Amino acid sequence: MKRGAEGRTSVRFTEEMKGHVSFGERDHERGAREGRDAGTRLMFHLTIQVEDLDRFEADEMRGASAEGWVRCEALGGRLPVERGAFNLFVDDGPGRKRMLYRLFFRDGVGHPLTLAGFKVVRERSGGHAWRDTSTLYTRVLRGHVEEEGEPGAEVVASGILRLRPWDFARQLTTFRAGSTSLAGGVAAIGRFDALFLGQLWQVYGRPLVRGLRGRGG
Repeated sequence: MKRGAEGRTSVRFTEEMKGHVSFGERDHERGAREGRDAGTRLMFHLTIQVEDLDRFEADEMRGASAEGWVRCEALGGRLPVERGAFNLFVDDGPGRKRMLYRLFFRDGVGHPLTLAGFKVVRERSGGHAWRDTSTLYTRVLRGHVEEEGEPGAEVVASGILRLRPWDFARQLTTFRAGSTSLAGGVAAIGRFDALFLGQLWQVYGRPLVRGLRGRGG
């Protein structure tokens, strides 16, 4: 956490996801399956930064910046992210939230590309929480494409990236909170964790509460 002249608090962490894609394919599941058979791997390594924790908590889009790199040998190897955005738990209808990723980069010969990905957290048994929050449905689009331009964009490749348990364990060690006091830093990370868990409870807690009420009735 960093506290600037205006008193803003920022929190950052690093995330790494890996998987497979297939070129010329639009369907995520089929792209992942065919990409795995062909050995077409894609991954990213990102540092996600919440610039202002107060604003992040209040904003329903919960936007943060993302920087790092994408790696895909078929696209030219390790490719720096020129601009990246991340949104945490955006409402997507009753009992559904999404985590959104949008990374602008270029292939090995300089053609602009966009990695657009989403995780879907939906109302059902909480036993699916790990699968939902660790599965990123991914497309690579031709050009640098904002969200509003995505429906008409050319799809270069599609597939699925996953956060593996050992990568998640490492991710937990990357949370940083720089503060004038140790207690302040711990409190900031605790606020972020509470927001994350609270959003999960909004989705997965409802079926549990309804089930308990049903048994009681």
